[in-house]
Amino acid sequence: MEIIKKINECKLIVNQLREKGYKIGLVPTMGFLHEGHINLIRMAKRDCDKVFISIFVNPAQFGPDEDFKNYPRDIKKDSALAEKEGVDYIFYPTVQEMYGSDHKTIVEVKELGKIMCGKYRPIHFAGVTTVVLKLFNIVNAQKAYFGQKDYQQMIIIKKMAADLNMDIEIVSGPTKRESNGLALSSRNKYLSVEERENATILYKCLNLAKNMIKNGEKNLEKVKRIVLGNLEDNRFVKSVDYFEFRDTRTLEEIKRVDKDYKSILAAAAVWIGKTRLIDNIIIKVEKQ
Repeated sequence: MEIIKKINECKLIVNQLREKGYKIGLVPTMGFLHEGHINLIRMAKRDCDKVFISIFVNPAQFGPDEDFKNYPRDIKKDSALAEKEGVDYIFYPTVQEMYGSDHKTIVEVKELGKIMCGKYRPIHFAGVTTVVLKLFNIVNAQKAYFGQKDYQQMIIIKKMAADLNMDIEIVSGPTKRESNGLALSSRNKYLSVEERENATILYKCLNLAKNMIKNGEKNLEKVKRIVLGNLEDNRFVKSVDYFEFRDTRTLEEIKRVDKDYKSILAAAAVWIGKTRLIDNIIIKVEKQ
């Protein structure tokens, strides 16, 4: 396995691999790898001849009061995990290498980046799409892999790739969870032992919504009220940014179950203490 820190070097290696006919897979990450990342790497290994992962904590997607400086980093551990999983290359640039001193361009997917998490993190998705487009240009892969835990991000990246006629396939991998249901996230490191145990309220509430819908409840505003009540009654939940039902393809908000929907995304962002957690599930809608 090779660690590459320079853009020009990475592009040269990718060009050489593509000239030889290799299919390349890219797993973009911010490091501090967990089983969710590992699953994406395994998917890429299954599909592709050569696998790159990027490790870059992107300052452009953090607001001024967010956790960029404190975001967990452990390149030594990440490198060992990546090598064990058979990753061929890690692209590990500095902020200066990625953005230089005169970077002025941003890429934004309108509307989709302003709802859900975008409502509470207004610069976040423009930062994500900008850095992801840069990574796609640097690592000219045929496939890129993203986790469904960040469902809104995945939809936005798919839309960007389609709108800009990019010759890359966006592949989604399932959310990986701890044994108690808590979605794996690098930010789980911030949780105390007690907070970690009680953070499962988020997954439990998503499943409460799922069960209500499966049992025939069609009024999603009613489901939302009940779920929000459960979240707000939990003393470990400091606040709720949102709990919403969305179309799984367009992220259009849904207020009632009807025959037009085959599946519905239930998604939420909550604060457990000082840690913001997101999670979602896809609910299959029974035929009417």
